[in-house]
Amino acid sequence: MIRLLAMIGALMTPQAAPNPHLPKPSYDRTPPTLPPTLKPGAVLILSKTNGWRHIEHIPHSNEVIAGIAHDLGRTSFTTENAAVFDDALLKRFSVVVLNSASGDFMTPAQRAAFERFVARGGGVVALHAAGDNSHKAPWYVDTIIGTTFTGHPNGDDHIQSARMVVNQAAHPVMAGIPQSWTPKDEWYSFSHDPATRGMTVLASVDESSYRPGEKLAMGANHPMIWTNPRAKGRVVYSALGHTPESYDDPTYRRFLTNAIRWAAR
Repeated sequence: MIRLLAMIGALMTPQAAPNPHLPKPSYDRTPPTLPPTLKPGAVLILSKTNGWRHIEHIPHSNEVIAGIAHDLGRTSFTTENAAVFDDALLKRFSVVVLNSASGDFMTPAQRAAFERFVARGGGVVALHAAGDNSHKAPWYVDTIIGTTFTGHPNGDDHIQSARMVVNQAAHPVMAGIPQSWTPKDEWYSFSHDPATRGMTVLASVDESSYRPGEKLAMGANHPMIWTNPRAKGRVVYSALGHTPESYDDPTYRRFLTNAIRWAAR
């Protein structure tokens, strides 16, 4: 009787609503059907999340990225289906944009197809949560990120204005970007400078221009945007892009345009 009453009580107790920022992890097995209008050299936009889901910016940023692809004269395909990481399907694309794709969202076979895509020269533009510490696969960490995310300010300091500084003004990804600009964002910190792992840092954040917090301070070198010159495909990562407004910033849109153009060769 006691057990029965307990079960009835549990059924009657209101259940907490699922947290939309933390969807139940899932793995896609059936590849999507690509549209017949997709042209060679297209842009794949993937925002699959098996980790933290940036519900605030993903819908808007997906639209902005698709618009940039269109302005570059390229068709695009936006999906949350990681089974698109298939050799035959990936051959339709010249660049993959990982738009805050988080968590372990690929099966081993899908990850292997992604590796082959990069090995044969496919480009990658990874944004914001595509570089957080929910990614564990060694190839991904080494090739796409090159460092480990350690956190960001929270509470009242969660979103702050800070001064971005260009480190490599001559790089095509930085073309037309001011030597310094002051966006508002969620400022990621990392365990070490990715340059120590062979990455080329293109832009950094000036820690004196915001409050990183003692445990998140990286010092004089606090990278935000870098490329991986060791990869056969062109790989660029940007830690910026937490808020929807980031994708309306003309400077950040210019960066995204440059990055997609450069990664797509």
